[in-house]
Amino acid sequence: MAQHLNLQCHMERRSKKAAVALSQPIYGYMKTHPSEKMHLAVVACGERLEETVTMLRSAIIFSIKPLQFHIFAEDQLHESFKDILDNFPYEGKVNYTLYPITFPNESAAEWKKLFKPCASQRLFLPLILKNVDSLLYVDTDILFLRPVDDIWSFLGKFNSTQVAAMAPEHEEPRIGWYNRFARHPYYGATGVNSGVMLMNMTRIRRKYFKNDMTPVRLQWGEILMPLLKKYKLNITWGDQDLLNIMFFHNPESLYVFPCQWNYRPDHCIYGSNCKEAEEEGIFILHGNRGVY
Repeated sequence: MAQHLNLQCHMERRSKKAAVALSQPIYGYMKTHPSEKMHLAVVACGERLEETVTMLRSAIIFSIKPLQFHIFAEDQLHESFKDILDNFPYEGKVNYTLYPITFPNESAAEWKKLFKPCASQRLFLPLILKNVDSLLYVDTDILFLRPVDDIWSFLGKFNSTQVAAMAPEHEEPRIGWYNRFARHPYYGATGVNSGVMLMNMTRIRRKYFKNDMTPVRLQWGEILMPLLKKYKLNITWGDQDLLNIMFFHNPESLYVFPCQWNYRPDHCIYGSNCKEAEEEGIFILHGNRGVY
């Protein structure tokens, strides 16, 4: 599949109650037995229907365990999602639930205009999906080239302090964005990319995070708005920048997986710089920069 893709490499504490207006699922469809399932979340707005469905198909085709999709989409996309997904020929492999796009009531306008429409919805998944223990979030422009089971297995490699996993933003510091241009803290040498993000959400909800706004550690629902208020004039990539800031202050909480699990045009636009992909292949293809 990958070889046919044209990757043209050219302080206040806020109460949990006030932290987020919960999205209520508005449609659910079950085809599998509720045994052990892998939970996959995506946020779709605008013209992203076809791209999202292609991503979901790639997840289903390769995966072994049943999948539970959590699809956050603008209202006008819901009927189209239902029409397509209800007719997926994958009996026994997938369930899905559709959710509206929602943000905290008191700051919805700010979150909506952060980076791209709806992009920051992912920050609120641990607060919305309260009964989900672990989750893989992916952007709509993702293609799975291996079973979801494989990246899901990284959850078992987390140590006792790790709550999430992402890949580095860059492998080569000389072409890195964060280390050359960022006006805010970021994780590690070159930052991390949040287009593929594996989360132990039970741990995220329980953790108190160190921060540079108060000597008091804050929980996930308490830290998001203060972070945005402090850094909104200094961030470029929206919610991804906020995640980088958070894990800069809490590096022990992040598991970093190799670049082949989030392979992007940046890995080949200035020459090949993802060694793992060269040696073992691309496992998850991320077509950002609008390459497909």
